[in-house]
Amino acid sequence: MRLVTPGDSAPASVNKYLLPHENQVITVRRHPAILMVPVGLLLGGLIIAGVLTNTVASDAGTAISWIWWGWLILLAWFVWRVAEWSVDYFVITNQRMLLTTGLITRKVAMMPLAKVTDMSFKRTIAGRMLGYGEFILESAGQDQALTNVDFLPYPEQLYLEVCEMIFPNKNPAPEEKTLPPPPPPRRPKEPKEPEDVPTAPLPKDGPGPEA
Repeated sequence: MRLVTPGDSAPASVNKYLLPHENQVITVRRHPAILMVPVGLLLGGLIIAGVLTNTVASDAGTAISWIWWGWLILLAWFVWRVAEWSVDYFVITNQRMLLTTGLITRKVAMMPLAKVTDMSFKRTIAGRMLGYGEFILESAGQDQALTNVDFLPYPEQLYLEVCEMIFPNKNPAPEEKTLPPPPPPRRPKEPKEPEDVPTAPLPKDGPGPEA
């Protein structure tokens, strides 16, 4: 996977489709396994052309020429498919996902990250052996331009990166429980002054009572 760092730029075939305020995060070219069928047809055509050349009479030069002209057309088609693969990119920015395809007729399929409600991950037996996978996107709307992206390299790592962008962790970090502050120390009670208790006047000294 090619993680785009700040200051880096996407390929020229993709950069013109990015908005000025978009930040590139991931840019990958699709897995070379997408060329398995063209390679198989090219090799199969070569084998068939060789077998037919050996079986056709040596004096049938016109037939042999047509056989090899047919294989050359197949070779030109293979070169065209390789050229198309070289300019196809899957790009993820901070706002959307883009899949650019086509060499002459360019096609750009786009899906905003905010509209993606679910994304599934699929790997066939061949994908496990060769190292590619497929993403299937689901959104709230219908008839989206980008619903699946196949032949993606590094599928597990790419899947985790994309899921982290589409479904960020929105749960806030748990707050640390703090103990309540201790109560303020009690001020010592000031001693109360004794209250004045009224007393009866003492009798004056005088002659005692008469007998």
